[in-house]
Amino acid sequence: MTDRLKGRNAVVTGAGRGIGRSVALLLAQEGASVVVNDPGGNVDGTSHDNGPADQVAAEIKDAGGTAVANYDSVATAEGGEAMVRQCVDAFGRIDMLINVAGILRDRMIFNMSEEEWDAVYGVHLKGHFNTIKPASMLMRQQRYGRIVNFSSISGLRGISGQSNYGAAKAGIAGLTRVVARDLGRYAVTCNAIAPGAQTRMIAQIPQASRQIRAKAGIQEPARPPEPVVPMTPEHVAPMTVWLCTDDAWNVNGKIFHVGGGSVSLAHEEHHIQSIEKDGKWTLKELAALVPNQLMAGIPNPAPPPPDLDIPGRPAVKPAG
Repeated sequence: MTDRLKGRNAVVTGAGRGIGRSVALLLAQEGASVVVNDPGGNVDGTSHDNGPADQVAAEIKDAGGTAVANYDSVATAEGGEAMVRQCVDAFGRIDMLINVAGILRDRMIFNMSEEEWDAVYGVHLKGHFNTIKPASMLMRQQRYGRIVNFSSISGLRGISGQSNYGAAKAGIAGLTRVVARDLGRYAVTCNAIAPGAQTRMIAQIPQASRQIRAKAGIQEPARPPEPVVPMTPEHVAPMTVWLCTDDAWNVNGKIFHVGGGSVSLAHEEHHIQSIEKDGKWTLKELAALVPNQLMAGIPNPAPPPPDLDIPGRPAVKPAG
């Protein structure tokens, strides 16, 4: 390795397994000292186990690196502050924060409980806030820092049955762009990764949920052909770590899709089609122009089945 991060110190949340583990190991290989955070819970956020964080920290130290384990939850402000404080106490300062921690509690929106919503939202979106706030205060003072968040295709495009997860991940994308503007003047960057990898979380998406969606005629997002390069957590780590290097000083507020051998820059939200007039639109004008002009060529991601009687939908002419 190149010791690109020698003398730098990082907090990596959710670092006991999967992508977080791969990121923590690569940071250490590049010379960084790492706080390996992971409360060691199940995919749904229940239970606690110090083992995963301890094992990754030990793996880093056995390879000649520097690491300490942390078991706090990102879902509380106290947990976020504690892991940032541990980084400062152990290594002198915090230079990098990588927010990977997450849980899943999939459910169709009409069946989702408030507790399932709050739990996922609390770990993902609030969890990012709970770590970014204390880290940003120090990074602002020292005029240096790298923050890398983790969004998801579920939030950027939408996946059925993941309203809690998707809403939080969409929020993380927005949070990333705002934090980048808040901190850029202090030489602190904030970017996000939307990963594609076979992880424990992906494996836990219930097959029953997929079957229910298929039976209801709800299509999952089109999946590309199987990549030549396997989509592993290790393939997500390099771009994540590169965003923490000095070479990435001018990359800020961006979202990158990373999976297998592919790294792509996400297109920022902006107008793609529009209709204009002087004055206020009437409903009659909108009825004529929105379906036929503004939405021309834009598909419905979850259209109702053709045999369902839908008010407003043109009747299908019988063949022949």
